[in-house]
Amino acid sequence: MRVYVGFDDTDTIDADLGTGKLARWFEDRLPDGCRVWGVVRQQLLVDERVPYTSHNSSACVVLELDDPHGLNGIIDRAAAHIGSHFLEGSDPGLCVAAAGAPGFAELADFGRHCTCQVVSQKAALGAAAGVHLSAHGGTGDGIIGAAAAVGLTAAGWCGRFIEFGQLREYPDMVQVKDLEERQIQVVSVERDAAVPGPADMVLTNGWVRPRLMGGRAILLVRAGCRGAWENIGAKRNHRVQKAAVRV
Repeated sequence: MRVYVGFDDTDTIDADLGTGKLARWFEDRLPDGCRVWGVVRQQLLVDERVPYTSHNSSACVVLELDDPHGLNGIIDRAAAHIGSHFLEGSDPGLCVAAAGAPGFAELADFGRHCTCQVVSQKAALGAAAGVHLSAHGGTGDGIIGAAAAVGLTAAGWCGRFIEFGQLREYPDMVQVKDLEERQIQVVSVERDAAVPGPADMVLTNGWVRPRLMGGRAILLVRAGCRGAWENIGAKRNHRVQKAAVRV
């Protein structure tokens, strides 16, 4: 059974631990018979009316759970995980849903709204009526991003993987076939949509972060010299910002 665990607003401006890292660390709390398929970062609306720490992103851990009766245990472990890393000044939220839960379409629509408009806790609670959604401190605003993370990830067409197999261990140059053997599909963004060959090389720029597209991990590349491709998702330097207005 596939399970989606959404986290949001778990950090503060001076914290070393962000929501993405907290989500990735959740793997250490999983029971036997439960595996991480991937962890996806979702980008939400950046607007001065929305309180956020740096980039207004949330994260969803996608799990494969052998025991269909183990969902409540995952919820309990996720809540305890937030509690063990809680920082004063944060407003954590948690959303947990099994694939096919009632209201998944509404949750996906809610997630899309969160990428382009200001939404409320009431709207989040309404959209997540068929799944688990809970606040774990502060104002509770984190339930908005947590619900959005689950909705967007379950829809399968939004977000960037921050954990997927050994994506942090790839060298600067890797063959297409090696990526695809690890379930990362290499897709060209060139005008003529040329297809990267299995023996072609991908320049990773030290940063392999596939996109979630069609429910799969997709690495977007542009053409370099013959038989070589460049990963377009190279890491960039971020300037930490804090929204000036809280609503």
